[in-house]
Amino acid sequence: MAGEVIRITESEDPRIAAFRSIRERDLVGREGRFVAEGTVVLRMLAQAHVRERGFRAEAILILENRLAGLAAILADIPADVPVYVAEKSIFNGIAGFDMHRGVLAIGRRDEPPSIEALIASLPADSLVLAACGISNHDNMGALFRNAAAFGVDAILLDETCCDPLYRKAIRVSVGSVLNLPYARGEGARDLLQGLTDAGFAIWALSPRGETAIGQIAPSARLALVAGTEGEGLPGTILSQFHTARVPQAPGLDSLNVATACGIALYQMALSKGRIG
Repeated sequence: MAGEVIRITESEDPRIAAFRSIRERDLVGREGRFVAEGTVVLRMLAQAHVRERGFRAEAILILENRLAGLAAILADIPADVPVYVAEKSIFNGIAGFDMHRGVLAIGRRDEPPSIEALIASLPADSLVLAACGISNHDNMGALFRNAAAFGVDAILLDETCCDPLYRKAIRVSVGSVLNLPYARGEGARDLLQGLTDAGFAIWALSPRGETAIGQIAPSARLALVAGTEGEGLPGTILSQFHTARVPQAPGLDSLNVATACGIALYQMALSKGRIG
């Protein structure tokens, strides 16, 4: 179980410096640290540690009246992780805004796998989501949530994607970022070439795709490729791989990328017998 509870009575206490003003300075990119927010995400962080997913908590800050209800989750947190507790006014003073969820954690990710290593670790029957140029943190979080819901084995991100460990992306993903294997690479073409070499049938998602998503031929190894909203995937990718679309009523240009991917992944998972 997590370490002994430490009560904080001053918002300027140096022991909780990492939690201070998190809205203005998320910890993404600082030596692999990130901010986890809310009970559901804390539970996923605890599970990620138990399952050795490469994520671990370094410190936890909890609103005083939330402590008793989190006992079961804290039981899965290592004993060397400090648990700080504060009353509402102190807690909000630390965070810099009204934190009605009352649960924060500072987490760290171990050395992430390379694209090559993650692809090599995938089973013979695999479903992968590749994301290119996803810069909106809400969309990134939603992509992870959809991928987890439909049994995706891994997510591959190109260098132009935003960081999934941004606080809002983790929250929108309901913690799925912490339990779904993912890796970041460089250029999208190299990433997709790695999937091709590993025997994946690659389908690029586009409103002008040639094949309706429900008509994709079954394959042991399937990869869905999604691009940024607005411009979508570059022509070099659309011309090189199979293209798929989500059929929709006339009059609207396209769906939100996370919505489109959710529908597409549902159809792919259905075709592979992963849901039903």
